[in-house]
Amino acid sequence: MKGWFNLAILTLLAFCLSIGLSAAFSRSDAASSYDWQLPAWTPPPIVPANNPMSAAKVELGRHLFYEKRLSVTGEFSCATCHDQSRAFTEKKSVSIGATGEAHPRNAMSLANVAYNSVLTWANPLMADLETQLLVPLFGEHPIEMGMAGKETEIVALLRDDSQYRRMFAAAFGNEAISINTMARAIAAFERSLISFNSPYDQYRYGGNDRAISEAAKRGEALFESEKLECFHCHGGINFSDSTVHSRSGFKEIAFHNTGLYNLDNKGAYPANNTGIHEITLKPSDMGRFKAPTLRNIALTAPYMHDGSIGTLEQVIEHYAAGGRTIHAGQFAGAGSENPLKSSFVKGFKLSDREKQDLLAFLRSLTDESFVKNPAFSNPQVDRKN
Repeated sequence: MKGWFNLAILTLLAFCLSIGLSAAFSRSDAASSYDWQLPAWTPPPIVPANNPMSAAKVELGRHLFYEKRLSVTGEFSCATCHDQSRAFTEKKSVSIGATGEAHPRNAMSLANVAYNSVLTWANPLMADLETQLLVPLFGEHPIEMGMAGKETEIVALLRDDSQYRRMFAAAFGNEAISINTMARAIAAFERSLISFNSPYDQYRYGGNDRAISEAAKRGEALFESEKLECFHCHGGINFSDSTVHSRSGFKEIAFHNTGLYNLDNKGAYPANNTGIHEITLKPSDMGRFKAPTLRNIALTAPYMHDGSIGTLEQVIEHYAAGGRTIHAGQFAGAGSENPLKSSFVKGFKLSDREKQDLLAFLRSLTDESFVKNPAFSNPQVDRKN
């Protein structure tokens, strides 16, 4: 029932968002004059035809992203769970909403979210940022920002604020301030969160052989090897196999069961976190989640869809064991024996040096210019400074 309920909610949200649009989410290459500031080797992301990028829209979206008045308590914003210093994730295992309700999942990174072919951990139907951001704003299962039923109040708040009136006019011209334009602005800001300037990028694509250590180079070779299999699910420019961009031959979409749980020896996951099974209701989809980007992975602990692994070292141990064994408690079970587990999670052995090499490679994916970019920071703080 929960899966069908979610489908109904998403359908309603998508319908609401489409009101007033002359075209619904047909996509085109990013041919606008917006400067993505991409390195030459990087393909531009794809942008919905009905929401072209502009600097004014991105700046408005930045203000709205950090706007705490868009929560029921006035104390939460999108940035509460998506902290720039953590590559737009947070340190909690799972996010806690404005009313104190726990979300079942860990906050995903927004780095390069414009390149994601599907959004969130486990929803094959969610592909548009303009729609997705309405879920934390208005969703009730769980409550995140808690603004369900307050659409009129939101629009009034924005219309009554002289700064927002100016910014909406700059971004949308004569188009009225609405939930629709607000969502399009936040989505544009989120698409602008580009991260392709890590030491690894400077080494692999920038020709700087000294940008990463010899240990990281050895770690890269391990990462790309059939021995570890990491690259199958974390490959390509965004280290994820759910990626799309303007030069893609096709849209990659994949979900995987990594053997994190096996509650009944038949592959069961905790009832509140069954992966895309929640949507499809197919038994074979139990425990299948999207492989997130590994960019800035050293900053995004804790890990996995439920934040149940605390460190990168423990993540490597999980995959080396071919799945996690929990010896006691409500989640006890041998994940390595999960019959629905991906064939890529078969386990491997690493020496201590190889493990350190792999860690060095993963840490080389940290883009300091991204997490310190003032264009992505809280504008309220900018004004105070």
